[in-house]
Amino acid sequence: MLPRANKMFCSVKCKNYYHRHLRFVSQKAAIRINEYLKRNHGILLEIIGKNKSQIKVYRNVLSDKKFRFKYHTHTQVNSKHKTFHYIYDLAWMEFSDDEILIIRKR
Repeated sequence: MLPRANKMFCSVKCKNYYHRHLRFVSQKAAIRINEYLKRNHGILLEIIGKNKSQIKVYRNVLSDKKFRFKYHTHTQVNSKHKTFHYIYDLAWMEFSDDEILIIRKR
């Protein structure tokens, strides 16, 4: 019997190996992203403190602490068309080219 023309794997063993490897790589990437999110949240929490609800800092303060601006959980655009980048319960917004506004949402 001839194999199908659109067959993707040479055997069941190859197919299982491919899917196991794909699942492993996906889990590893998810763990890495979650670590970045937790680190970013910790940096924002350290800067804003326990009692403040918002604070304005210079961008280089976050950069010096190795804050990764690319990683956040979700975004929200307010009525003034400013984008808030959320990391769990904390948000940050580019206030100007050099300043970042950090806000705690309760």
